[in-house]
Amino acid sequence: MELLPKGTLETIRNAQKIIFLTGAGISNESGIPTFRGEGGLWKNFRAEDLATPEAFQNNPELVWEWYDWRRGICKNAEPNLGHITIAKWQKKSKGIFLITQNVDGLHPRSGSEPIIELHGNIFRARCTNCSTKFHLEQDGLNHDGLKYCQNCESLLRPDIVWFGEEYDQSLLTKSWELCQLSQVVFVIGTSANVSVPAQLALTAIRSGAIGIEINPETTSLSPSMKHHFQGKSGEILPKIWKEVFEEESIG
Repeated sequence: MELLPKGTLETIRNAQKIIFLTGAGISNESGIPTFRGEGGLWKNFRAEDLATPEAFQNNPELVWEWYDWRRGICKNAEPNLGHITIAKWQKKSKGIFLITQNVDGLHPRSGSEPIIELHGNIFRARCTNCSTKFHLEQDGLNHDGLKYCQNCESLLRPDIVWFGEEYDQSLLTKSWELCQLSQVVFVIGTSANVSVPAQLALTAIRSGAIGIEINPETTSLSPSMKHHFQGKSGEILPKIWKEVFEEESIG
């Protein structure tokens, strides 16, 4: 039994631009705790109390300890079939764009390109003084504890968009433009509790795109979607891939 009707499949096949908008749920299948889930708690602190400029100013050692711990979890995780299917889709077809809320680095590791990482990347740091960015693993800064700029020796911070901070405007503008021009938007593993990613999805739909949601739960976006699949992206996306390309399943 096909998941998608023929009309939707034809729209996907003929689309000039397809957006994949992903959230924490896609990486939860790889064993990474969701930000607000039970595994998102650390010691006696709430994640929301550590991911702020004020927390870093007051106790940078504690914030770096938390991010080092999280980075270790991400490093040990592996991309699942959800990540892999998106990456394979990008390699096969032009006009496939990925916008992610996730900072865990699993999309890049799966081979996805191009990627807009709206919330940053846990494997990067940037200087609090000169704003130079470093890749912690590649630049030899993957030790625990405080980290310092290799250019000006000022304190580094995680290259993450924290609560109370603005998005990178160039990334946000590019995301809006892509969503406005898309014919299909896949919304995968996002709770829709973060306003900007949810608005990006709605912008695509209001501009005429077909919305396809994959999530174990219904969300505030579900009523706006043409199709909602309640389940795991690592199971559903390969089936959609097979229907679209009429090929063997991935994996």
